[in-house]
Amino acid sequence: MQDELNTDTNPAEAHPEKDTMPSLEEALKAAELQAAEHHDAWLRAKAETENMRRRAAEDVDKARKFAVENFAGELLAVKDSLEAALAVESPSVENLKDGVELTLKQLVSAFGKFNLHEIHPMGEKFDPHQHQAIQMIESDQPANTVVTVLQKGYRLNERTLRPALVMVSKGKDA
Repeated sequence: MQDELNTDTNPAEAHPEKDTMPSLEEALKAAELQAAEHHDAWLRAKAETENMRRRAAEDVDKARKFAVENFAGELLAVKDSLEAALAVESPSVENLKDGVELTLKQLVSAFGKFNLHEIHPMGEKFDPHQHQAIQMIESDQPANTVVTVLQKGYRLNERTLRPALVMVSKGKDA
């Protein structure tokens, strides 16, 4: 009977699922390995994020520094023309006028290339986003109509850089 007890109590035969279960040490090693892999991946992702943040900050800084580079390059031609006009020994009034007109065309062309446009609102309805009213005057025009432009305004890409200085009609009833 003793032999029967020994054969019946063989642990491998009594609990066959115990052989397929990893030992606690193996499970711990596997978990530690997986944790180390996750930690390494996290460190790499963190470093990549920091590198991207640094590169983006450098790009923004460069964009801020050199945002007007192309515009400035266009204005150099205007400056050169003005200097050439001043360098002439004995210019005639007609030559100076022609030179100033050509220089103005260069400047207008440079403005156009960079989407800088005039605001000249004569006869338009007053718009406080684009106009600055200096005075209201009697006029046959409807109320709040621009009747005099004292200084042109300018708009850059749909944003008002400088509002037009205007006089606005009071209207017939006022």
